[in-house]
Amino acid sequence: MENLKNIQPIENFDWDALEKGDTYSEVSKADLEKTYDETLNTVKDKEVVMGTVTAMNKREVVVNIGFKSDGVVPMSEFRYNPDLKVGDQVEVYIESQEDKKGQLLLSHKKARASRSWERVNQALENDEIIKGYIKCRTKGGMIVDVFGIEAFLPGSQIDVKPIRDYDVFVGKTMEFKIVKINQEFKNVVVSHKALIEAELEQQKKDIISKLEKGQVLEGTVKNITSYGVFIDLGGVDGLIHITDLSWGRVSHPEEIVHLDEKINVVILDFDDEKKRIALGLKQLTPHPWDALDPNLKVGDHVKGKVVVMADYGAFIEIAPGVEGLIHVSEMSWTQHLRSAQDFMKVGDEVEAVILTLDREERKMSLGIKQLKPDPWENIEERFPVGSRHMAKVRNFTNFGVFVEIEEGVDGLIHISDLSWTKKIKHPSEFTQIGADIEVQVLEIDKENRRLSLGHKQLEENPWDVFETIFTIGSVHEGTIIEMLDKGAVVSLPYGVEGFATPKHLVKEDGSQAQVDEKLPFKVIEFNKDAKRIILSHSRVFEDEQKSAKKEASEKKAKHNKKEDNNLMSTPLEKTTLGDIEELAALKEKLSGK
Repeated sequence: MENLKNIQPIENFDWDALEKGDTYSEVSKADLEKTYDETLNTVKDKEVVMGTVTAMNKREVVVNIGFKSDGVVPMSEFRYNPDLKVGDQVEVYIESQEDKKGQLLLSHKKARASRSWERVNQALENDEIIKGYIKCRTKGGMIVDVFGIEAFLPGSQIDVKPIRDYDVFVGKTMEFKIVKINQEFKNVVVSHKALIEAELEQQKKDIISKLEKGQVLEGTVKNITSYGVFIDLGGVDGLIHITDLSWGRVSHPEEIVHLDEKINVVILDFDDEKKRIALGLKQLTPHPWDALDPNLKVGDHVKGKVVVMADYGAFIEIAPGVEGLIHVSEMSWTQHLRSAQDFMKVGDEVEAVILTLDREERKMSLGIKQLKPDPWENIEERFPVGSRHMAKVRNFTNFGVFVEIEEGVDGLIHISDLSWTKKIKHPSEFTQIGADIEVQVLEIDKENRRLSLGHKQLEENPWDVFETIFTIGSVHEGTIIEMLDKGAVVSLPYGVEGFATPKHLVKEDGSQAQVDEKLPFKVIEFNKDAKRIILSHSRVFEDEQKSAKKEASEKKAKHNKKEDNNLMSTPLEKTTLGDIEELAALKEKLSGK
């Protein structure tokens, strides 16, 4: 109440003029109206005008276009421009001078759209840098709001380095250059990368001009591939090949480096234009061979891990970057061919013996069979001649069977030492690979690490007995089991086989004997060493015929002898003798003369 007492009306206020309605005594009413009309803009609906931002909050922006009332624009229409502030000049499209509430309705979005195509083309012509709001992701890139037009930003044009997470760019306002416009389809392509490339190109030239072999630089891992790692040296890319990442074996570069990791690298090489730069990482550390124990020598035992397998052997890493080869021939004392995979696999921890060591060439050969004694050292004691053993069939040849008595001790059974009686053309007729067979040691060849073995020697030689049965001239019943060009194979008693040539297979009626015929055969030859019996069917009846003829001729001879004896007792016989006496007397007379 005290404050109200202090308030006083203006002393010179004209209360009479107020009552008459003539408040503006000094300035005419007409002049005031004229001034008012000049101050206010005359605006039309559906028109684009410039206005000034007078106020703004989260939902809307108040714009003064010089009209009797300010207009309101939704804040969402200014998302592309986060830097908007009070006092900024903005273009607006007049939707309506007065809505139901008496409000001036404005649209910034429509104002932009009405002039956007003109501005986009102008920006391309003038190579302008423009601002755009990244609305969302799309296939292969992003959708960007530029002057109210939805432009396409390819993923490759966001930055100079590959982008792994596109989502982080959604909602950002960035600067762009328009790189392409399709007038027919109203398509616009923008690039952010184009802005920074020019700057990077200059950086690149500066870096490249200073490059030298052996120079150590810091770089960032930009991309990892199966064959190597791309390093960003600050606008210039270099490649570390997988073989230059580590002195040890590397199956994939991800084992050594990670994306965006900062690492020191050394320049190994580059081309004349310095576009291709070869980098190294392992060269920054000493070679592991140089750090190898100087006391390590041939014959020493080492432990390591299998890092690479091949059919011919295995590479063992005994220290990072130091490898030795165990050839398959040094994995077992056995001599028959096997693959290295039969003995070990990648990742196995193995112990081995150093066989050769060349520090200059950085090569080492190892062996694991040397961890066991050589089975041939005391072969005469363990497998003396005449001893019998079980063996496993390993391989066949036309002339015999290769068997293994134990690992590293191989032997050959000649085809002739498989059976006393059977005629074996190929060992597969007698046994099979992988089968067990009993053998007897016949001979030891220590120098060539090979035993001569026999299987038939386990039994008595039946040919000693056959010699007494199949005597030459003896006749036996036999069956023809096979016909060959040179004759027939004949099965005889006791499991023995004989052979008869075609001329000895002619039967009595002149026909030729056939397979499966059972006939009597005469032994015409017996060879115990060659285990050969030669037979003849023809001889059986031919000899009978000869025998019959002989008997007949003998009877005839006896009969003739009787007749001769009778003739001698006749006078004719005496006459004959007398004549002889006369001749003798005549001879004496002649000799006397």
